[in-house]
Amino acid sequence: MREPIQWIRNDMPREVAAGMLALFSDEEKAKIRAFHESFPQYEATPLVHLPALSEKLGIGGLYVKDESYRFGLNSFKVLGGTYAVGKYVASRLGKDISQISYETFLAPETKEAVGEITFYTVTDGNHGRGVAWAANKLGQKSVVRMPRGSAQARVENIRAEGADVEVTELNYDDAIRALARQAESDPNGVLVQDTDWKGYEQIPSWILQGYSTVAAEAHEQLEAYGIWKPTHIFVQAGVGAFAGSVQGYFASIYGEDCPVTTVVEATAANCHYRSALAGHRVAVGGDLATIMAGLACGEACGISWDILKNNARFFASCSDWVTALGMRMLGAPLKGDTRIISGESGAVTAGLVSAVMTDEANRDFREALGLGPESIVLVVSTEGDTDPDRYRDITWNGFCASTEK
Repeated sequence: MREPIQWIRNDMPREVAAGMLALFSDEEKAKIRAFHESFPQYEATPLVHLPALSEKLGIGGLYVKDESYRFGLNSFKVLGGTYAVGKYVASRLGKDISQISYETFLAPETKEAVGEITFYTVTDGNHGRGVAWAANKLGQKSVVRMPRGSAQARVENIRAEGADVEVTELNYDDAIRALARQAESDPNGVLVQDTDWKGYEQIPSWILQGYSTVAAEAHEQLEAYGIWKPTHIFVQAGVGAFAGSVQGYFASIYGEDCPVTTVVEATAANCHYRSALAGHRVAVGGDLATIMAGLACGEACGISWDILKNNARFFASCSDWVTALGMRMLGAPLKGDTRIISGESGAVTAGLVSAVMTDEANRDFREALGLGPESIVLVVSTEGDTDPDRYRDITWNGFCASTEK
């Protein structure tokens, strides 16, 4: 019997979080977009409307932001890594990020001015590939460590960017603690991580800012469809930096009139859901075993948590069958809809929307969300088939299939 979807309404007391939303001021958003747009690889990723699926699910419109096209790296993660590296380089040069561009990255005088740098990061694959890519463009070194069980395809993708890559015997959060010590002992070392702790907040905040390019593009693309704002946003969370970025972007624009946002996690690593239950941040330990490798993080980022606890409406915890459903649904679309290749961490939000709208076991959640024929729903497919063998195993061979109710 498949594990039911768990959810909770955010009833935590609101606190003043203007400081965090300042990360997404109009001035900051302009700098972020200008930096990313300076890259020759930059192109806004598609926002795909699925009218046939929307009608079948009984909603006004489902819009999927397809991040498999991002910089040719098959994931949105490069946006956070490049922006953080850019901000760090700018600080070393004594400049503002508005004075840094892709050309600055490549300029020989940049490397001469900043000296030798080794960028350290822990990843399930996508973030590390983005950091390694940025370091490679700068002519700098990168050291990437991965949690146990990481897919070999993701290892090879990072290694192709010139990184020193190893798969550890640790889970994600423990691997970060170990690598942070190594980076701190390296006089040229810089840790680029979207997990934060006391004394390590600046770089995580830069990564959050970098991710907001996804939300900025989606906002503009929705307006091109004639939609002023979505009624609902479903966004996945590992440490929560991406969720906090999307929520922070829209909250900075709409304030109290923000779309109804649901933070979606893997049940094996549902630290945000459990934190919402407890009313304060709690961690999840152990193996964090889920096919949603990008969400297998047991400790929430404090910066993004402050944004989410004050602005997100719901937190949901989903087992692997939910994302497998989303992968198949997007990969084998209804007639007339566009096909989207969405990986294990990318499809869980679409899978959740489908499960909520079609399964009477989720009626209470559907009614609490207020989902119906007038709803305009935005989800982000955060990755493509970053592990091609696993993608085929799920979509072709039925791995994680469960039709039992």
